[in-house]
Amino acid sequence: MSINPTMDKLQSLRFYGMAGAYKDQLQQPDISSLSFDERLALLVEREVEERENRRLATRLRKAKLKHAASMEDIDYQHPRGLNRLLLQQLAGDRWIKAKQNILIVGPTGTGKTYLACAIAQKACLQGHSVHYTKFARLLPDLVIAKGDGRYTRYMKELCKYDVLILDDWGMMPMTSDHRRDLLELLDERHDNRSTIVTSQYPVKTWHEKINDDTMADAILDRLVHNANRIELVGESMRKLKGQLTQAGNVDINTAITDEIRG
Repeated sequence: MSINPTMDKLQSLRFYGMAGAYKDQLQQPDISSLSFDERLALLVEREVEERENRRLATRLRKAKLKHAASMEDIDYQHPRGLNRLLLQQLAGDRWIKAKQNILIVGPTGTGKTYLACAIAQKACLQGHSVHYTKFARLLPDLVIAKGDGRYTRYMKELCKYDVLILDDWGMMPMTSDHRRDLLELLDERHDNRSTIVTSQYPVKTWHEKINDDTMADAILDRLVHNANRIELVGESMRKLKGQLTQAGNVDINTAITDEIRG
């Protein structure tokens, strides 16, 4: 019996995992020792695994994370005030299901963006949709979207992600349009989705950065009060890397990876 028609039908149905498993079974000399039900279970298991891998790849591609970061690769040796217990808790998705936010603040170079991407990558693995954007890019993009008629669609897209990363909060002055757009975004996401914000500035200064008391109260009320906080301290990890490199430490990447940024 020719297997080509069966393989062609599996491919046409996009059962790529099942097709690959079927081909592998035919190349195993002892496969006949398994019952029909056992062989079928293996085929279905491969198909489920293949589809989940494709969905994960799609989630990671759409997330557009700045770093290929992971929770397992976080450096706890560098003294920067990391709370290991809190990060272990955030490695689960309870905070996402509870619609909580995460605020990561600290001096430049202490790994804020890397941590945000590591937490988001774990969220992708757990089946959640994620999107990364620079804060200073998002606000002008929203203004432009109003001008070309994309605003409603763009805002709806931003609001649907389970986790939205706003990187480098406070790096640009806000106009009245920026404040209104930001409030609309956070209001739609509040109690519906989770947001991760990174910033060089302490949270207590964010009110001043918004530069409008009434709008600041409304924006921060939706962002800060249900947030987990990660407050980093210490010197820049990039600076440390440069110092060690100049000292001739050729094995620096065993201590600090090139992926650590922020």
